[in-house]
Amino acid sequence: MSRQSLHRLLADSTHKPHGATYQRAFAEIAITHKGRPPAEIVPLLRRAADRALLAFTPSDLREQARAISAGTAYELRIRVT
Repeated sequence: MSRQSLHRLLADSTHKPHGATYQRAFAEIAITHKGRPPAEIVPLLRRAADRALLAFTPSDLREQARAISAGTAYELRIRVT
């Protein structure tokens, strides 16, 4: 991920992105979809990533959806270039 993309990912960024950051969208989905099937959560995460112009792989989104479904903490690991 480029440094220029961080403002689209993190809610506490100093930039003012267009719309919500991915972090905020993820948190809202985690609250409202805990216990729901991961297959129901993945499309929501994909839309949030698309809105934030972030390119997560399908496996990244499935991993995030499983954590939301199970109600477990999820640590996103990114590489900034």
